Amino acid sequence: MKIIIAGCGKIGTAITAGLVGEGHDITVLDVKAAAVDNLVNIYDVNGLTGSATDYDVLTEAETGKSDLFISVTEKDEMNMLACFFARRLGAKHTIARIRTTDYNEGDISFIKQELELSMVLNPDHLAGRQVFNLLRLPSAARIETFSTKNIEMVELRLKADNPACGLTLWELREKYKGLFLICYVQRGGDVVIPDGRFTLQAEDKIGVIASPAEMQRLLKKMNLTTKTARAIMILGGSRAAYYLARRLDFIGNGVKIIDKDRARCEELADLLPSVSVVEGDGTHQDFLFEEGIRSVDAFVALTGTDEENILLSVFAASIGVRRVITKVNRTELMSIAGDLGLDTVISPKKAVTDVVTRYVRALKTAEGSKIETLYRIADEKAEAVEFVVSPEFKGIGVKLRDLMLQPNTLIAGITRGRKTLIPTGDDAIEAGDRVIVVTAGRSPSELSDIMRRG
Repeated sequence: MKIIIAGCGKIGTAITAGLVGEGHDITVLDVKAAAVDNLVNIYDVNGLTGSATDYDVLTEAETGKSDLFISVTEKDEMNMLACFFARRLGAKHTIARIRTTDYNEGDISFIKQELELSMVLNPDHLAGRQVFNLLRLPSAARIETFSTKNIEMVELRLKADNPACGLTLWELREKYKGLFLICYVQRGGDVVIPDGRFTLQAEDKIGVIASPAEMQRLLKKMNLTTKTARAIMILGGSRAAYYLARRLDFIGNGVKIIDKDRARCEELADLLPSVSVVEGDGTHQDFLFEEGIRSVDAFVALTGTDEENILLSVFAASIGVRRVITKVNRTELMSIAGDLGLDTVISPKKAVTDVVTRYVRALKTAEGSKIETLYRIADEKAEAVEFVVSPEFKGIGVKLRDLMLQPNTLIAGITRGRKTLIPTGDDAIEAGDRVIVVTAGRSPSELSDIMRRG
């Protein structure tokens, strides 16, 4: 596919990195020559310096021949206008980043329709939703939901005192007798798609798939259920903080936002009248004590500086805050955060990359399947992909134990109408099913990609 990415900032760079390995013809453009040169030097992409709304630049980039035009510059209006021009020049699909909190869902729907946008990206909204889900399940390091909301994947880190340590997956299923499946295990730098003989160890990160109700039962049996966070302190008055606080306030949580910018605090106080907004420097420990950090159930670091988020999260964890969530965008700092004991790290740019990658793969001609959801998991060494099965898929009606799957590939969940299946070898895929595939070492674009050839 021919893809043009306008905007070579953090989000544009992340999208480029996510798509470049999938064999696309990619052109990046930006008004800053240094930003373009940086991506051209790192990745196998074409580069062009200039404005995304300049006719000559768009023409030189062959926008009219593009399958997908993505505009993720810093300015919402620029992104909308660039996508509008791209469509008029002949681009088949367009995606615009629109971050402002001034637009409600009705506004966004109107903008999409009038500008013929294929998708609107809002990294801050995605981050707020991700944190909200994590606060719902305090023991989880990561939660991903799939299209029907009837099945979810939760990542857990096994501490040394966890009763699952030392058990094989067969023994675990026999002990807890639940409808769940461990679909991947990350041990150090390695990711394994395990079978029933695999033995769990302390410090393993495991991915568990189950229905939401079954997940709650399993976590309770494994002594991983903790009190849901009710009092939440958010450091940083970012857009992501706004979206998160709005959701938490709606369900009755006590929320306090701390930011050192007076104008931003006044703006948030107007937007969120029932949320406590405090002006102050959250890097000062005495100030955090004064604001009651010791008594909160959760601390969420959402400032614009990764290092600040990491350090203050470590401090919050050190004084006994039960739930600490940290926003980190720089890939090289995510592993450092983990080494410092911060299990729950979110990345808005990674969430955006997952969404765009899913959309790009869905645009490809797919035989027997359609991608509904895609997540890169286990430090991006594996993927969980949800497909809708069409009648043309050749594996329909074949028991799963008889399907010839690619190595390191697992069919982890099936949704059939309103019914959720955690599949066994005796189950079979039917047309219309939504099938969740977990795979390491490959990136399937269609369901047939998981089958061995020949």
